[in-house]
Amino acid sequence: MQAKQVGGFTLIEVLVSILVLAIGVLGAAGAQLAALQTRQATALTSAAVQLAGSLADRMQANAQQSRGGDALNAYLQLHYDALTDGAPAPPAAPCYAGADCNSAQMAAFDLYEISQALHAGFPGARVTVCRDAAIVAQGAKGAKGANTLAWPCAGGLNAPIVIKLGWRTRSTDAGAEAQFAPMVAIVAGASS
Repeated sequence: MQAKQVGGFTLIEVLVSILVLAIGVLGAAGAQLAALQTRQATALTSAAVQLAGSLADRMQANAQQSRGGDALNAYLQLHYDALTDGAPAPPAAPCYAGADCNSAQMAAFDLYEISQALHAGFPGARVTVCRDAAIVAQGAKGAKGANTLAWPCAGGLNAPIVIKLGWRTRSTDAGAEAQFAPMVAIVAGASS
């Protein structure tokens, strides 16, 4: 009797195909993870721009209703860091629709709502409202950190009012905390 050779796969061929399939699955999983991280960063940036725009609108509306710069000065006092300050304390007067609040109470309520939204929706959020003539930090050409947003405000009475928002990412470690920079800066208005 003569042995008949049967065609088929060898064990080596099967193992190589499983290895190639596993590498493909890992690559797809890595691409999916990168897409999710990008989506989250984009969503946070979009929400931050909307929040800063909302604060700018509130500042403008309240400044127009108040006499003098009292409301504006209250907004310029906002320096909130969720990591060090914790949850913001509610204001003395809740100024919801229909409430009879003066401009200072309205400003305090607006600042509370913005701080609360940052505390609840952003990891380790920080916000500053200030007068700043140089929103972008100028550095040496090609140097790390050149032409980036910065927290310090370098403005006088005629500098525009700027809202700066940022949050800590997973890559922000203790050593990088000093270089933690705002991610959104919106000019809320010129000097008034």
